[in-house]
Amino acid sequence: MPAITAEQIRESLTKCMDPEIPLNIVEMGLVYGIDISESNDVHIKMTMTTQGCPLHQTLVSDVTRYAKKVPGVNNVKVDIVWDPPWTLDKMSDVARAKLKSFSSRGNPAPIDYETALPQGVGSLIQQEDGGMVLANEHNQGFMVNQAIVDFWRSCNGKRKITELVEIFAQKTGLQRNQVEKEVIQLIGQLRDGGLIVIPTPEAPNVQFKK
Repeated sequence: MPAITAEQIRESLTKCMDPEIPLNIVEMGLVYGIDISESNDVHIKMTMTTQGCPLHQTLVSDVTRYAKKVPGVNNVKVDIVWDPPWTLDKMSDVARAKLKSFSSRGNPAPIDYETALPQGVGSLIQQEDGGMVLANEHNQGFMVNQAIVDFWRSCNGKRKITELVEIFAQKTGLQRNQVEKEVIQLIGQLRDGGLIVIPTPEAPNVQFKK
């Protein structure tokens, strides 16, 4: 039986995306440890950016799936821990650069959550290894998971954020109040990445009589 290395597992996990931010969990610094037994059972210790995230199980499932993509892996156990707590300084230089490129786009207008109609833009690229990338108009690519792709597609420029929250809740099987914060954060991140635009409502053409 060929020995599995922690580096192989870590490399595969670079295809696994944070459920709230279009960056992978390795460059986000969420993976705290990878232990491999003599029988090639893998134990991954990791954290999340926020406690109580309703997408906890989605991330665990994704991590398990990508770890098992490494040939020879048997059982995979994923433990979510909160000590030490995650902080921004755990991010890689690559992740920091990506976030900096988001913020360098300027300060977009605040989102009016009552009237905004987010529209997904850019293109979806399916990679040979099964990974998915959303690319913006500047050909900057962001690796994403299926949940983010489905959400991006549901942003058709005709749905209000309240409707998008409802759709996301139905697809994840969670309650609206559990996913509302995640949806709002995801909209902001995708907009910063140039993957969602929120058209500014046109001002009414009103002429006043003199």
